[in-house]
Amino acid sequence: MSRISTLYLLAYNSFQAIGWTISLTKILYNLLVTASIKGTYASAASLICFLQCAAFLEVIHGAIGIVPSGVLLPLMQWGGRTHFVLAIVRKLDELQELPSVFITFLAWSMGEVIRYSHYAFGCLGNCPSWMTYLRYTAFIVLYPLGVGPGEIWAMYQALPVIKEKNLYADSFSSLPFSYYDFLKV
Repeated sequence: MSRISTLYLLAYNSFQAIGWTISLTKILYNLLVTASIKGTYASAASLICFLQCAAFLEVIHGAIGIVPSGVLLPLMQWGGRTHFVLAIVRKLDELQELPSVFITFLAWSMGEVIRYSHYAFGCLGNCPSWMTYLRYTAFIVLYPLGVGPGEIWAMYQALPVIKEKNLYADSFSSLPFSYYDFLKV
């Protein structure tokens, strides 16, 4: 890999690691100050939405070959998370204070701090063994936590609200498409 690519990836991964660290700090600070998970969305959602949108660069990284990940897996990860946070949670105020959103944001933030820090250290060619260990063992707990009681639970809780509000019906009015039915599948 060229020196320019390495420096770019170091900057990108460091930026994401710092951003997710700030997100995690906001979530934990809100939890400590309020002794409640309420307010998690308000405290960290804007930053999480921005960082998640910026993660589309990982699809491009794979497409142009500066990382070995390819395109499909980063695209699926980015698409699923971005859909969750922008198309559902951000649109439905009823969901924003639920424990499932807190769990998702906490798991995402913890996982991404570890992942991006690991990648940044890798760009330096000096990744501590404890960081590599943490990268691959924390994932075992954080991924299912973020997906199960986090994203899937939130999506399930969103279904009645989406049906009641007929969410995105205007966007698909000329098509035989129901967003609610799409999510159920």
